[in-house]
Amino acid sequence: MAKEIIFVVEEAAEGGYAAQALGFSIFTQADSIDELKQMTRDAVACHFDEAEKPQIIRLHIIRDEAILV
Repeated sequence: MAKEIIFVVEEAAEGGYAAQALGFSIFTQADSIDELKQMTRDAVACHFDEAEKPQIIRLHIIRDEAILV
């Protein structure tokens, strides 16, 4: 049983957020961070049996920002 699972979160080009789990074939997306938190909980619950489900979901949010000089 993994103690935690990490999702890499990026802002989607069409708006909202996309999240991909590291080391697992789990992907989800949502319009807001609050909705994404619930979507990752649901995705993890669907992917793992109750006994194998990680206890912690960690969201690593990547943000790309350009600054004019």
